[in-house]
Amino acid sequence: MKTLILQKPGLLAWEEVPVPEPSIGHALVRVRRCGVCGTDIHALAGRQPFFTYPRRLGHELCVEIISAPADSGLEAGDLCAVEAYYFCGSCPACRSGKTNCCKSLRVLGVHIDGGHAPFLTVPVEKLHPAKGLAPDQIALVEPLVIGAHGIERADLKNGEPVVIIGMGPIGLAAAIFAKAAGANLACVDVQPERLRFACETMGLGKGFSAGENLEQELQGHFGQLPAAVIDATGNQASMRQAFQLAEHGGRIVFLGLFTGELAFDDPNFHRRELTLLASRAGLPATFKEVIRQMQAGRVDVLPLITHRFSFAETAERLPGIHCEPDLVKAMIDFDSEDFHENN
Repeated sequence: MKTLILQKPGLLAWEEVPVPEPSIGHALVRVRRCGVCGTDIHALAGRQPFFTYPRRLGHELCVEIISAPADSGLEAGDLCAVEAYYFCGSCPACRSGKTNCCKSLRVLGVHIDGGHAPFLTVPVEKLHPAKGLAPDQIALVEPLVIGAHGIERADLKNGEPVVIIGMGPIGLAAAIFAKAAGANLACVDVQPERLRFACETMGLGKGFSAGENLEQELQGHFGQLPAAVIDATGNQASMRQAFQLAEHGGRIVFLGLFTGELAFDDPNFHRRELTLLASRAGLPATFKEVIRQMQAGRVDVLPLITHRFSFAETAERLPGIHCEPDLVKAMIDFDSEDFHENN
């Protein structure tokens, strides 16, 4: 079969490898869809921390079961989301149930080879059946889980004033689940087109442009400052401003991250008695909850997919996809009959 390998920053190359043989506890799956993540773009550019080359990218996956162990509960033809996070199960974080904080966490497509291949073997416990959902929906589960876990961390209350800063794919995912939780939601971004998409296309809440007057604008909109500020920008200045935007007694959740240190005014932090939270990846239970909400029709996610190309086009399209107009989420489609017949 033909696989796509990121040999080094900027160099994608096709390689012929055998179809993998599943080991004990693994299923053989066919890849149906793979979303393009910011991680992929940063790895291509050589800016992804903890990344090693060569590496096969791809972790936002919908897969179809080809074969699975008899006692797995999985059957040929089942469509599944893939939990991309491999944890040890024995470190203190894992023992406490916070497997997303595993000391030796490995991520598919980052630390181990991912889904840019027609067939994979996957541990059965990493496969989440998603009956009734389309392949495009299922491939969105993993990035939605990141946003949903951020909302779990924020512990939102119905009707609570909440602002989410940064309307990229993860900020949008957080906004989708904040709205589903009943939050009184405001969305912030520096790019007008992103705000229009979030507020008009997705209907996620009132939009505000990021800037010096944001604190006053949010105060005027809510009649107070937000009880929860969720920053999905990964921008140092934006993350620092979050400490001025949260109401006294409020919470701040950092969904985005950057490489560097963050300083904030300690008296302001103490005066407001703020709670500061990080949010990393997601938990197995979050995958199940996201799928359940999608199956129940509580969240509409398909509008997130704005660009699409076949796996055969990936080496050509992937390096420049982040520059294409109106990009929110690009989806790689593996359902080309010619491609599968020839590979």
